[in-house]
This record gives sequence, structure tokens and C-alpha cells, in this order.
Amino acid sequence: MTSYFVTATGTDIGKTYVSANLLRHWRRDGRAIAALKPVMSGFDPAQLGASDAGQLLLAMDAPMDTGGLNLISPWRFAAPLSPDMAAAREGKVIPYDKLVDTCRAVSGMMPEDGRLIIEGVGGVFVPLDDKHTVMDWMKDLRIPILLVAGSYLGTISHTLAALAAMKLHGLAPHAVIINESPTSPVPVAETVAVLQRHAPEARILTLPRNADVAAVAALANAL
Repeated sequence: MTSYFVTATGTDIGKTYVSANLLRHWRRDGRAIAALKPVMSGFDPAQLGASDAGQLLLAMDAPMDTGGLNLISPWRFAAPLSPDMAAAREGKVIPYDKLVDTCRAVSGMMPEDGRLIIEGVGGVFVPLDDKHTVMDWMKDLRIPILLVAGSYLGTISHTLAALAAMKLHGLAPHAVIINESPTSPVPVAETVAVLQRHAPEARILTLPRNADVAAVAALANAL
């Protein structure tokens, strides 16, 4: 069984776009698949299909209902804020130990040839509660990390900063995935080349905007 933790250099970079495409590919490939988006803020029940969890359910061809939602995303909050702040608005706290245990339990139930995606929230240092961030979550799970970055102006600094922060915490991504931004000032290949020069140890892959089946398969096969 292979599990991946999908994180990003920031918010709205494309974690769900990458995750959903990989899930669809593995489903077409006949593999057992599962996904978790355990923590989600800015959630509107009336817009389930448009939410991150909804997009993952759709990619897995799973029921788009409350039962499916509860399985994939047990900690959901209405305010479009960092999870700790969104939870506080509702008088709640994310139970960090239970969050980690839930991810481990789902991983343990997967068949040997299965694929599991655990999608984080925001970037690598988003707070989950008063003490823990996404970085702690990744450290405690110790599964391969996919770091999603964009190709927008500024992404090079953001990506190198995320890589440096992860290194300071004893982590390194299994791969960096450059998800083509809607408005990209330079070709993706040039962004990759600059990043590779400054982070030669990183394995950098790409996923174009509106990726077709072949592009997604190429990404999945390169992981």
C-alpha cells in the first residue's frame, strides 16, 4: 500500500486538483483507492460538490452524501480561516492526536496494492491548534510527501522556503509537483529549471492546467 500526504506552498495552489487527478488515474488503473481531507475550513454544506472533499469524493466515484463526507472529512468548519481559528469560531478544537490516529487507521485498512491520499490544509505551517501545525502532522505520519507548488510569479521563493522549512524539521518531499497556475508569466519548464538549480536534491514533476489522461498518467508513473 502506498500513502501520500499532499501539502502545498500555500493556500489555493492546487492540492485538490493534483489529488483528484491522481485518484481518477488509479481508479482507471483498477487500484483500490481512498482519500482523506480530514480538516476543512470555509465549508458550505450547500456547496458540497465544489468543496475539496466533494471533489475527492467525485474523483473516487464515492457517494456525495453526508455519510461519505463524514468519512473523508470529519473536521469541517464554516469560516474561511486557518483551521485553529475556524474551529475556535465554533467553540471547538481539532483533537490533534485523534486526527493523526484517524489517518493511521485508514492507512492500515488499505490493501497492499492500494493508494491513499491524505490531503492537508493550506501550506506546510498552517496551524491546527495552539501547538500543532501541518508540519507536525507530516512529521507524525511519516509517509511520502507531495509538495504542490504553482507556476505564478513568486512561486520560486515560496517553494524554496517550503523546502528549507521542511529540511529544518527533518523532512523532504517525495516529489515537488508544479501545478500550472492559471496566469503564469513564464513557461513551466523555466520555473522547473530555476528550482532545480537551487534545490538539486528535489525531484520536480509537473502537471499542466486542464491536464489530459496522458499527462496525469505520466505524473502518476513518475511518483
